[in-house]
Amino acid sequence: MTMAEAHTHEHEHDHEHDPNCDVAHGRAEPVVEDKVLVAVFATPVAGFLLRYAGDAGYRAVLIEPDPERAAAAKADGSELADSIDAFAPGTADVVVTDHHRDELGPQLRDALAGKARWVGIMGNPRHEGPHVQALAELGVPAEEIARVHRPIGLNIGSRAPAEIAIATMAGLIADRNGKPGGFAF
Repeated sequence: MTMAEAHTHEHEHDHEHDPNCDVAHGRAEPVVEDKVLVAVFATPVAGFLLRYAGDAGYRAVLIEPDPERAAAAKADGSELADSIDAFAPGTADVVVTDHHRDELGPQLRDALAGKARWVGIMGNPRHEGPHVQALAELGVPAEEIARVHRPIGLNIGSRAPAEIAIATMAGLIADRNGKPGGFAF
């Protein structure tokens, strides 16, 4: 018996059977849910988000309204969608990865109207985000604007695009599982 088999054998006898443990040890496939991560705007953070989302069991999709940026993202292997309307209501988590784009307001308005499960935008929480004014100017009601999460992800002091994407994915997974995130269990 190999060391790994001995650990598995010992583990199975010491604890009640836990299907999640089977997944963690590679003895079972994870449960596949109908969940989609939509990154809005082709940015370095979006690239990492899409990669990590696919690994975490999400369908990973990019919305990029600029034709040149969309073509470059598609050439790099990203799945593209024209709008949030391409997904069933309540299945998509939408992360806007650039708060300086002219298309910010319309993209957020459409995500909110498309009944995304979760909508968030990157940005410094110490300042009011430009999305608030952009949405208000488009006539989006205050209660809908309040649905936009900012900041996004877990507070791990992220600075680099890969770290921001990890923190964001961790926050989305925690939210989907009804958990607060962080180290409180």
